[in-house]
Amino acid sequence: MQYREILHKYWGYDDFRGIQREVIESIVAGRDTLALMPTGGGKSITFQVPALAMKGVCIVFTPLISLMRDQVEALKRHGIKAAYINSHMDRDSVLTILENAIFGAYKFLYVAPERLSSRLFLNKLSRIKVSFITVDEAHCICQWGYDFRPSYLHIADIRDFFPQVPVLALTATATPEVARDIQQLLRFAESNVLQMSFERKNLAYIVRREDSILDGILHALHSIPGSCIIYTRSRRNCQTLSEQLNELGENATYYHAGLNGIQKNERQERWRRDEIRIMVATNAFGMGIDKPDVRLVLHADMPDSVEAYFQEAGRAGRDGKPAYAILLTDGGERRRMARRLAQNFPQPDYVRDVYELLGCFLGIAVGDGLKVTREFNIDAFCRTYSYFPTSLVGALDLLDKAGYIEYRDEDDASSRLRINVPRPELFRALDSDGERLMLSVLRHYGGIFVDFVFIDEDFLSSDTGLPADDIYQLLLRLSQLHLVSFIPRKHMPRVTFCTRRVDKEEVNLPPQVYDLRRKTYVERIEGMLQYIDMESDCCRSRMLLRYFGEEPEADCGICDVCQRRRELMPAEDAASALRSHILSQLRQGPRNAFQLDITGFDASLLEEVIDRLRAEGEITSDGLLLKATRPN
Repeated sequence: MQYREILHKYWGYDDFRGIQREVIESIVAGRDTLALMPTGGGKSITFQVPALAMKGVCIVFTPLISLMRDQVEALKRHGIKAAYINSHMDRDSVLTILENAIFGAYKFLYVAPERLSSRLFLNKLSRIKVSFITVDEAHCICQWGYDFRPSYLHIADIRDFFPQVPVLALTATATPEVARDIQQLLRFAESNVLQMSFERKNLAYIVRREDSILDGILHALHSIPGSCIIYTRSRRNCQTLSEQLNELGENATYYHAGLNGIQKNERQERWRRDEIRIMVATNAFGMGIDKPDVRLVLHADMPDSVEAYFQEAGRAGRDGKPAYAILLTDGGERRRMARRLAQNFPQPDYVRDVYELLGCFLGIAVGDGLKVTREFNIDAFCRTYSYFPTSLVGALDLLDKAGYIEYRDEDDASSRLRINVPRPELFRALDSDGERLMLSVLRHYGGIFVDFVFIDEDFLSSDTGLPADDIYQLLLRLSQLHLVSFIPRKHMPRVTFCTRRVDKEEVNLPPQVYDLRRKTYVERIEGMLQYIDMESDCCRSRMLLRYFGEEPEADCGICDVCQRRRELMPAEDAASALRSHILSQLRQGPRNAFQLDITGFDASLLEEVIDRLRAEGEITSDGLLLKATRPN
């Protein structure tokens, strides 16, 4: 089946867009490929279509459990066989999925990169017939990238098992330096980068100075209709701002990593269906969002990096219609960034003290703890040892990057279930919904009469057609009757000791973990401070594109800087700017006057400028079509 036929059959699209076809043809030809595609560029199509055209299983590495779950469920809805393996699944479930993959039961197997530390997993993986390997969010492999994940460094090791299998690396945010590192660390046979322009002509980037951030938010909400995301840094601010907006008559909810899975799904779905207009969120919200009609993305706090800002702002206007990315500033960012730097990179002695106390708190003796995982109650730790959470998390992150521990805080632990009575007794107590649920449980989870097993309510919901909340309530009711023992999932950070615990004096933070990353962090902060500079005379879109190594042909014409310049521009200069803008478009191909993009320009000048271009012989007209006499 040809690629366009696959695209139309499963996704209903008539043709590819951007560089999708180029990426597909490159990977099918067996070439290692790095695809740089901005948010909304259709990255998933570039590996899902060729995987369906090729024999074998496509292995997809992705960092977020919630994202892999969403993508697998979406594939299943299209009738495509897919599965995922993450760190919350029990051994029997993982073995079952791997054995099924060996026998060709799936076209896609999504995997958390942390699984690569398991010898059992690697042994089974080596027996799977693999079509190609996809590395999503590939910037996570770069040690000085803005979202480095140490587990990504091990992905290249599986190339030893599959020397002829190509790798497709995907990211929406990579500077030229990071792109080079991705290819080197994934052991590309040759450099091969396919890149879409990061330019978003429909998206107006705006920085606005406000004495009151809340007033600035309200002004934007009242000026720009449609669906909105507001990003803020902390969970507390996220909830507080949502409550303030609702008290002021706005329709808002909030989303952060501390919510349980059912709360996250319910809030995201209501926002996606436009039952709620405003989603106030931390950076935990965004990956995998399939909502193209977001008209406004507001930042109430400045992100740490241009990469993070570009990705979050890019969630506006993915339908190609006019949209706005507004960053609000009160002028205090440099002071706050200095404090944030100290929190993210506490002194090495502080980090060593945290490591020692962590072992004591979790009951791990010196010399023990290899591969031991414990739930970590961060609030209790802070109360016990009088630590502030922000600096503590910075120390844990450094210990993670240095390879001493794995600290995970972005996902919910899975629920656990055990059946306490024989099967006949259990089924006598069930109604039809309960019977449907328990049949699904018994089909997919072995050993459940003997011990607790991890279950996934979202998967059971998909399998049975019962709402996840109904499943939760049903299991609680059976637990109250003592027919089952049900431990609901909860959000609790987890710490895994990657090595045996050492004395704190032996903890070493190498330069690439501390000094180099701190220097790069400062550079990224400076990049954001330059972007929000209210005195800058550089187009905001041009600044962002240059950061990613792209030089645009012209200013965007719609950001706050371009608008401010145009307001101060004499009429003759405004006409001259519009003239250059129209010529640039017509040199790319003929179009009629209604097809010209004059966003940000004075529409009343259009007829005059076209007449002048005709008179000067710069353009000709063929009926309704305008054509440049000299191509680029």
